[in-house]
Amino acid sequence: MKELLFAVITLGGLGLLFGIILGYSSKKFAVEVDEKVPLIKECLPGANCGGCGYAGCDAYAQAVADEIAATNCCAAAGAAVAEKIAEIMGVSINAGEANVAFVKCKGTCDKAKEKGIYYGIANCIDAVNIPGGGSKACEFGCLGLGSCVEACKFDALNIINDVAVIDEDKCIGCGACVKTCPKKVIDLLPVSKKVEIGCNSKTKGIEVKNNCSVGCISCGLCARNCPEEAIEMINNLPVINHDKCVGCGICIEKCPTHAIVNRK
Repeated sequence: MKELLFAVITLGGLGLLFGIILGYSSKKFAVEVDEKVPLIKECLPGANCGGCGYAGCDAYAQAVADEIAATNCCAAAGAAVAEKIAEIMGVSINAGEANVAFVKCKGTCDKAKEKGIYYGIANCIDAVNIPGGGSKACEFGCLGLGSCVEACKFDALNIINDVAVIDEDKCIGCGACVKTCPKKVIDLLPVSKKVEIGCNSKTKGIEVKNNCSVGCISCGLCARNCPEEAIEMINNLPVINHDKCVGCGICIEKCPTHAIVNRK
């Protein structure tokens, strides 16, 4: 009986001692959590799309609270949420215009030529790192293997006729597809700007025509005929200055290969 009583007292004493140690340690080594972090996390949609540039919503909330990230980096949340986060942080923001993703390639299977049959992994990121780099003859075009589709958390991308296509009604401009595309075929554009170059090729003339019937041949007609001087030829491709572009459509009419499109 004495042995049992001694064991109970010993275990009770050890439990009490360990409890005191743990209680002291939890206070001594506690990591203070900024009270703003849970408030910011509550505002965020929880999509964890990575469009803000951080690993997920938790990491972004912490970065905002630490005043490392801006309050309006979450495209999925929208302007109203950005304002709410700014209110939590006690700052003001200029939300600016929303963006939408745009695929700079219209080389569908009936317009773009292929250099062979691709039997590799159905993933753009892997395809560019193996001999041949996919089946497309144009080295600058969309591979059509869907890495961007997998990256999009909002079901705003589909592969149609071997080319990525954006559903603008679903796209929130998070930029996840832009970061994922190994060919840099996708850009973010202001929603209101409808005219854009639907080609990503850096070659010109006959070399482009041999690969794709709707590729830009770098003729420069669009730049020379733009009344607003909003187009500049860079690396054999026209680049539109959207601050100058008024959407008149003259460049679309002048383009002999229909490489310039209107996103209506």
